[in-house]
Amino acid sequence: MLIIVTTITYDPPESGVPVADTSVSGIVAFVGTPLSTLGRSAGPATLILSSLADGAKHGYALTKDIEAFAGVRLAPGTLYEALNRLERQGLIEALASDDRRRPYRLTTAGAQALHAHLQAQRHVADVGLRRLAARRGLA
Repeated sequence: MLIIVTTITYDPPESGVPVADTSVSGIVAFVGTPLSTLGRSAGPATLILSSLADGAKHGYALTKDIEAFAGVRLAPGTLYEALNRLERQGLIEALASDDRRRPYRLTTAGAQALHAHLQAQRHVADVGLRRLAARRGLA
């Protein structure tokens, strides 16, 4: 089962840059997948794990990468709350750093959880697109 409730705000409104507002809503993960325990933080978690899939990054680099590939800017509180949860669950790990930035990397468990979650999302997207196409006579 997938429940999607999204609220995207613009911060500031005239900037035109979407900001995920997970204090109100978010993407709830597929029940039974490793990300399902994250509740409303599954949306930011999916974005963070996807960003880390190509290598370790610190918070600011994560924010910029997510903004580039998803068009969403995670607010700092949302980002760091999700990083803490992902680290507690063993899906990411913090790396040693010589400066104040703290890089994170995807663990094997995190890669497996992301893969399972994205496969489930792909299935739902495929079903939805097929049904839309059939409804509009585009099948």
